[in-house]
Amino acid sequence: MGCDGGTIPKRHELVKGPKKVEKVDKNAALVARWYYCALTQEKLNRPVVSCDLGRLYNKDAVIEYLLDKSAERPNMEVAVHIRGIKDVKELNLTDNPAWQGDRANTKGDRYEDLHRACYICPVVGLEMNGRHKFCYLRTCGCVFSERALREVKTEICHKCGDPFRNSDIVILNGSKEEVEELRKGMEERRAKEKPGKKSKKSKAAETVSKSEASKDNPGPSKTTKNELKTATVNKAEDSSASAPEPSTSTAVSIKPVAAAGSKRLFSGRDEKSETYKSLFTSHSSAKRTKDQTSNWVTHTPYHF
Repeated sequence: MGCDGGTIPKRHELVKGPKKVEKVDKNAALVARWYYCALTQEKLNRPVVSCDLGRLYNKDAVIEYLLDKSAERPNMEVAVHIRGIKDVKELNLTDNPAWQGDRANTKGDRYEDLHRACYICPVVGLEMNGRHKFCYLRTCGCVFSERALREVKTEICHKCGDPFRNSDIVILNGSKEEVEELRKGMEERRAKEKPGKKSKKSKAAETVSKSEASKDNPGPSKTTKNELKTATVNKAEDSSASAPEPSTSTAVSIKPVAAAGSKRLFSGRDEKSETYKSLFTSHSSAKRTKDQTSNWVTHTPYHF
């Protein structure tokens, strides 16, 4: 039948249909969102931070982005809403005791379970691998599973004990609808913060204007100060003049008493000074006669 090497084309080869849309592997998407930084696509390492939209970042990557926003990065649009370091919260994560890390597969001859996570929920024990919803508290940064907060209803953090409200709960790596709700809440909080900042600026402007006004209108002149001093002196003189003068008999009686007291004080001082001087060798009582002193040949420290 020929054997000339020719082939007969089939129908599906001649008629080309629409291209099939490539489906994204769900496991790969989960690993990318929960195990890698949303900004640099590097592995998440402590300290890990999260923004108001619930995305996970390495803190070093966020600081580098804030220092130099002109540098090209793979996912720049992910961090556009981050204005400063205060717009992210450092997460208080709980380690998974069953996680062995890269040490378990150093040779590459073991199966690596991609669903085994580094961190778990401290209340329920669920692994933070993307199969279960996780959230963090904006007040303290502690991370829990949504199931733990739903089953154990409380207004105090399960881990650190800090109080929180429902508005402080931020879902990590949520769906599009959840991200939109978080974005609305973020915009509302920022709108409320702006009037407070304006009031602070107005207060600063008022203080500056007051200082300038004080410079333009200096305090009272020297003449007014002198007038105040003279007025106070005159008042003091008037009060002294109005006070009754002591009688001559009392003044005379006070003087001899004061003189007697001064004599007693001076006599006590002289007696004390004499006793104090007798302690030293320079005093007259400490001097020795020629009979009491020894010859220089027989002089010793123990013979006087």
